[in-house]
Amino acid sequence: MTAATHAPAAVEVPRHHAFGRFCRAYAKRPAGLAGLGLLVAFGVLALASPLFIGDDQLNVIKVDGPQLSPPVDGYPLGTDQAGRSVLLLVIWGARESLSIGIIATALTVVLGSAVGLLAGHYQGRVGQGLMHVTDWFIALPSLPLAISLSAVLGQGAASITIAIAVTSWTATARLVRAQTLAVEARPFIERARALGAGNTQIMIRHVLPNVMPLILVSSTLTVASAILSEATLTFLGLGDPTSVTWGSMLQAAFAGGAVTAGAWWYLIPPGIAILIVVLGFTLVGRAVEHVLNPRMVGR
Repeated sequence: MTAATHAPAAVEVPRHHAFGRFCRAYAKRPAGLAGLGLLVAFGVLALASPLFIGDDQLNVIKVDGPQLSPPVDGYPLGTDQAGRSVLLLVIWGARESLSIGIIATALTVVLGSAVGLLAGHYQGRVGQGLMHVTDWFIALPSLPLAISLSAVLGQGAASITIAIAVTSWTATARLVRAQTLAVEARPFIERARALGAGNTQIMIRHVLPNVMPLILVSSTLTVASAILSEATLTFLGLGDPTSVTWGSMLQAAFAGGAVTAGAWWYLIPPGIAILIVVLGFTLVGRAVEHVLNPRMVGR
């Protein structure tokens, strides 16, 4: 009498278990925790700012503070040329700067991932055509192109967001394409094709989940560059003149003569805010990369 031997069935690991392992691995990265703490602090301040900052504290007509005053009691970071608190302007400016950076990153990641996924899956004329378009955008200087797009679309947060997305998606596209080519070379893709899976099913159900860790890492690092781009474009006068952002604060400080007046308290805080947020996203992105990339374990 012979007994049939059965191979143990593969057990799919629940997603919450995988997320728990990710959190435990991330908690072992002190730099990543520091970056996450910085981002949480700025995010909480930005979301809670309407609770303690009113229109009378931001409106240049309603404020009654001393003009371009250094830090004194009641104004920890001094005031601008209209008498508004620089500290409150920095906190309020975090709302617009972070929202533009995050929305522009989302558009960048969606566009770049779609192009990279299609170019990696369809390796014929479609893939070559998409990569030719990608190379064309890479060859163009990003800052002049973003300035031109913002000028054509008009001043405002929407035009800056679109300009950043249009000039930033190429890096994500190339990364996703390279990872797509690597994933589609694996045996399970051939088995899926043999079982009758179509192109859409292969890309969405088999390739995209394996590319998502790379997209996550790329998105965290892209936010940092998007915030810098927003500050640059706003500083050049392409943002909404009625809204408060870190870039518009720097632009107003230079235009208002803060440099010649030696008003360092008006120039340094928004610059430090940009530096801290960019550093936070960079630290988080590097930590996520170390956790999700097995080749970087132990480095």
